[in-house]
Amino acid sequence: MGRYVTRKRARFKSILGIDVNIPWGAVLEEQGGLLFWRGAAVCATTSQDAYDFFSQDDDGQGEVRGRLVGAIMARLERRDSGYQPRWDKVWKDHLCQKYRRPEHEDWWLWSYDFFNAPIADLRYIAALVGARVS
Repeated sequence: MGRYVTRKRARFKSILGIDVNIPWGAVLEEQGGLLFWRGAAVCATTSQDAYDFFSQDDDGQGEVRGRLVGAIMARLERRDSGYQPRWDKVWKDHLCQKYRRPEHEDWWLWSYDFFNAPIADLRYIAALVGARVS
């Protein structure tokens, strides 16, 4: 059984079709590949909802992991003059390639492993793209 922490308020329909509103910092339990909050299944650990709102916290670093993932994503999504150069760095970097979903050759999708990566790897990627982490 694993532990996840909410990295930003989660509002969506759960896997059971129920509206959920989970506050920042709430702790969820993982069992059998599903995340549970207050005893109810919310989503699968490999779902987009899990990627968007929750960070693995088995090592007690879920809050830090969540801030790093959020900062990396925000920096890469920013459409300014540095947009393409940032992505060029990601595409060329060996460590980043480890976290890319291989089934898409034309565009980048982060894999499940990215969202659960060691803090050192996330710090490296954040520095690579110039992400500011609070």
